[in-house]
Amino acid sequence: MPKQKTHSGAKKRFKVTGSGKIMKQQANLRHNFEGKPTKRTRRLSQDQVLAPGDAKVAKKLLGL
Repeated sequence: MPKQKTHSGAKKRFKVTGSGKIMKQQANLRHNFEGKPTKRTRRLSQDQVLAPGDAKVAKKLLGL
């Protein structure tokens, strides 16, 4: 049986931590920064842990 390939879109979007959690970038950080408070843009720039239901799908795409 052939090896399972990693989903190339998923490997660009998700990062796996040492403990096995899946991290993602938060949304709403691409444009319209004049309308967003600096406090909000700083908060959005931090990585966020993926929700358990989504993490299950992401792990499958990453081949974990």
